[in-house]
Amino acid sequence: MMRAEVGDWLVVPPGPHESHGRRGQVVALVHPDGTPPYRVRWLEDEHVGIVFPPPDAHIEAGAVRSPAGAGEHRAHR
Repeated sequence: MMRAEVGDWLVVPPGPHESHGRRGQVVALVHPDGTPPYRVRWLEDEHVGIVFPPPDAHIEAGAVRSPAGAGEHRAHR
């Protein structure tokens, strides 16, 4: 089952008749356990909406800050 955290990236590959996919950042969770749907800000137009990801979508981990403020990345799920 797909799970995300605020700051993660939702990646939706292109459909059969599309030339490019979509990528958006998870800005809020609807469910505290990280399951869909998600509130996502899409990169191409900054639109924010509630998204029920399609079966071929995946989550990429976002940047996590250490207590000292240095950036680090979590491994892909």
